[in-house]
Amino acid sequence: MDCDATRYSDTLAERTPAAGDQLVDCHDFIARYGGIYEHSPWVAEQVAAIAAGLEDSERLAELMADCVDNAARERQLALIRAHPDLAGKLQVAGELTAESTEEQASAGLDQCSRVEFERFQALNDAYKEKFGFPFVMAVRQSNRAEILEAFGARLKNDYDEEFETALAEIHKIARLRLDALEVNT
Repeated sequence: MDCDATRYSDTLAERTPAAGDQLVDCHDFIARYGGIYEHSPWVAEQVAAIAAGLEDSERLAELMADCVDNAARERQLALIRAHPDLAGKLQVAGELTAESTEEQASAGLDQCSRVEFERFQALNDAYKEKFGFPFVMAVRQSNRAEILEAFGARLKNDYDEEFETALAEIHKIARLRLDALEVNT
């Protein structure tokens, strides 16, 4: 675990404790926010020392996104690859994270017809073959038709454009997860 705040020392100088601000232990912070980025608790670990106790979810989202954006490209790729296929085999087997299960269900991906499921499988395979990582989209505010349309459009992108698009979508997912966590507390 890395609770070293030196990377974000400028943020520490900006932060002043507010009345009632609780200093949360790094471990508690990581337990709470470690799942914001899919199977990538390293993001929460990297920002824990300075973000613990923050009451501003917008600032927390910025810190976490900055951590990802400044990570080595290999680590970013691992983050992208940590995401499951949409309407994929992990969903059918019930092996998605709770967050991914809820997100995919909100878009109706758990109710695909056989034809839709086969189309998703073909697009997932074509996408992974072309880019070497899964198609990532913040699906919570979309439906199956919109997702299939996005699949087709994004398959036309080049690698670098799609890599950046995947990271942008991951940040959207993280923000929605933070919002949901805030509402449920």
